[in-house]
Amino acid sequence: MKKEVTKKEFEIADKKMNNLLAIATKKGGFDYLSKKESLELNKYTQIVKTYEDEHYTIAMPQTVQGLIELKMFENKLKQKELAKMLNTTDTKLSEIMHKKRKPSISFLKAMHLILGIDGNLLLRIA
Repeated sequence: MKKEVTKKEFEIADKKMNNLLAIATKKGGFDYLSKKESLELNKYTQIVKTYEDEHYTIAMPQTVQGLIELKMFENKLKQKELAKMLNTTDTKLSEIMHKKRKPSISFLKAMHLILGIDGNLLLRIA
């Protein structure tokens, strides 16, 4: 079980982590950090991650449309590019995104296989 990180500990670790990242940037990369600096960076990064995981979680979208938008954002895709990836037309994708058409099983399967979205989630929300 992980120790709960306080906001004060988070703020201190975040500041120290950013200072170490600036040092790494100035030196030309992580490979140029001393062993001590690398260990400290790992320690502070873990503290920040633990705090952020606890306090800054983003909920998974609960609609097919939300999942499509999330994947478009994550992969920096335009709707036309995503339609091509999913082997569908721009029109069908647009209709699904605007809730004018229900996604077909083949469309949901493509979302699962190509975009890596959990199939159980897709079936539950479709």
